[in-house]
Amino acid sequence: MTSEIIYFEQLEELIESFPPESILSRTIYQDDSIKTILFGFHPGQELSEHTAAVPALLHFIQGEAQLTLGEDVKTAQAGTWVRIPPRLPHSIHAKTKTLLLLYLLLDN
Repeated sequence: MTSEIIYFEQLEELIESFPPESILSRTIYQDDSIKTILFGFHPGQELSEHTAAVPALLHFIQGEAQLTLGEDVKTAQAGTWVRIPPRLPHSIHAKTKTLLLLYLLLDN
C-alpha cells in the first residue's frame, strides 16, 4: 500500500472531452487492494452486460444513466453510489453525458 497522498480537486478535469462514439476510461489509481477507474460516457454509449471477479463500487459523478444489476433496472444520477458483489451481471447505458468513478476492490 502506498503512503503518498493522491489528490484530485476536480475529477471532471481528468477528461478533456467525452468521445461521441466510444467510452473513455482512465485508471487514476491502483495498488494491491484497489483499482480506481474514471469513465466518461457520451449520451447513448453503453457498457454491455458483463461481470467482475471482485466486488465493485460505482459512484456516479455527473449525468444520468440506466443501470442494470442482475434483473433490476435502476436510474443512476450524480450522487448515486452502488456496491456490486462479484459475478453479478450488470450494464450501464448513458442517457446524458455521464462521469462515473469505478472502484474494484482487489484485496478481499
